[in-house]
This record gives sequence, structure tokens and C-alpha cells, in this order.
Amino acid sequence: MLHLRAIVPTEKSAAARRLLEAEPGVTHLVVWPGAAVDPPGDVLACDVVRESANLVLEDLRALGVDEEGAISLENLDVSLSRAAREAEHRAPGEGADAVVWEEITEATSEESTLSVTFLAFLSIATMIAACGVLLDNPILIVGAMVVGPEFGPLAGLCVATVQRRRGLAARSALALVAGFPIATALTMLFTWLMTWSGVFAEAMLKADRPETEFIYHPDWLSFWIAFLAGTAGMLSLTASKSGALIGVLISVTTVPAAANAAVAIAYGDFGQAGGSLGQLALNLGAIVLAGTLTLLIQRYAWTKTHGRHRPGVPGLKRD
Repeated sequence: MLHLRAIVPTEKSAAARRLLEAEPGVTHLVVWPGAAVDPPGDVLACDVVRESANLVLEDLRALGVDEEGAISLENLDVSLSRAAREAEHRAPGEGADAVVWEEITEATSEESTLSVTFLAFLSIATMIAACGVLLDNPILIVGAMVVGPEFGPLAGLCVATVQRRRGLAARSALALVAGFPIATALTMLFTWLMTWSGVFAEAMLKADRPETEFIYHPDWLSFWIAFLAGTAGMLSLTASKSGALIGVLISVTTVPAAANAAVAIAYGDFGQAGGSLGQLALNLGAIVLAGTLTLLIQRYAWTKTHGRHRPGVPGLKRD
């Protein structure tokens, strides 16, 4: 269940109210005439089941509410109401299968921007992974995977491709194209510093590392693992299942591959660096491909089974 609040220009308030009342998945509708100050207008609030969210948002935007007023949407953790249960029964489909496009666009936009925080997390994760590959310690590798923030811009690329949002695509691509080289360079400096202090040694890179050698030996199994992880990651975003997303982060070797490349370059082992960079490119490509296909399938399936619009609402023009 989602909670929606809209500031609607007074002259369009009646039409907005009618379209909300006509939607089976809307309940707990409240109207405060003239309550909004900036921008001025009426305030309408209601609870919406996830299955109906896209249609409601589409209708409000068709009225121009997003341009002349405001629309906000947030998740409700608990809703104890018979009316809410009835709205969930009336709306077709299951909430877990519904993709609220504006929700995932906002979520990926926020996490796909090249920022100091993004670079800090990616660099720290890569440095942790560097310790893991040299010590052949899978626990550190897993820790680095969880810390790494790279799934945000990867998901942003998938959403931007399906929604044809050039701005989101450009921000996501910039975060990846700039983020990984910067994190790799900082990890190289970290490697040299640890070597100078006697903590790291080149022999550690040359030694047998049975627990982590998969990082610089890409193969088709690596591709399919990343593909499955990308599918699961996108499903976790569209269904708001954060626990599943953590599992996805643990399963993909993007950050460890960048770390191994950084360490190998620092020690002049360009063969191992090339294998690591190949692993990185393979995983990034597989995740974006899987995530994009997942969103396309979800959109197609939902449109085929739930794409029917309700009868026209007076005052609302549809394309």
C-alpha cells in the first residue's frame, strides 16, 4: 500500500477527486479545500494499492498536477483498515508484481549520481576487496561486495533504457565510467602505501589463491551468475525487497574484479589485470542486459493483463 498526497489547483480539484473516487484501488480519500499555500490549491490525500499506482499517477499527470501543483508518494508499512483490504481485493493482480515506474525512477536517480559519497563507498569497497584478494580471504570479498554502491547506476541504466530517460542514462553512465577508474586509481595508491609499510608484498599476488582466483578468470559461468543476479536485483527493486538486493550484491564480483585489477597494475602484472578487467566488463554488461530484459518483460506482462483503462473520467483527457 502506498500513500499519495497531491496539491491540485482549485479549478482542477473536482476532476482529480472524481478520478481518485473512480479508481478501485484507491481508499481513505481526504480533501482539504484551499489548504495548500505554495503552490496554492486543494490538498488531496489517499492510500493506493501498488497495482493501481501507475494509472493514478498517469491520470494526475494528465491533469497537469505535476506541473501546476505537486504529487508525492510514499510506502506505508502498516495499514489497518477494512477499506484498505477491500481496495486490495478490488484491484487486479498482486502488489508484489506491480512496477511503480515513478518510484523506481526516483530510487535509481538518487543512487546513480556521481557524488563524493558514491566515490567514497566505491573506493572503500575496492580497497577492502584488495585486502581480500591478496589475503585470499572470501570474507573480505563478501564485505566489499556489500559495501559497493555500483548496483545503483547499473539499475539506473536499465530503467533509463526502458523508460527512454536520457538524463538518467547519462548520470548512470557517468557514475560508472568515472567511478571505477577513480576507485581503481585510489586502490593502486593504497596498494603502494601498504607495500611501502610492509603490510602487502608482490609475492602475495603471485601466490596460489584458490579462494579468489575466479576473480581474474572470466568465463561463461561468470556471465550467467551476473545475469541471474541482475534479474534478481531488478526484481528486488521493483518489489521493494531490500533483503533480496543484499544477496544480489554478494553474488557479483564487480568491485573485487576492479580491486584485483588495481593491485595487479600496481605490481605490473598486466596479464592478471586484463583478466580482472574482463571479468568486470562481463559482469557489468550481464547485469545491465538482465535488468533491462526483466523490466521489459514486467512491463509487457503487466500491460497485457492490467493495461485496460477504466471508463473515462469527466474533465480528464487521455492520449
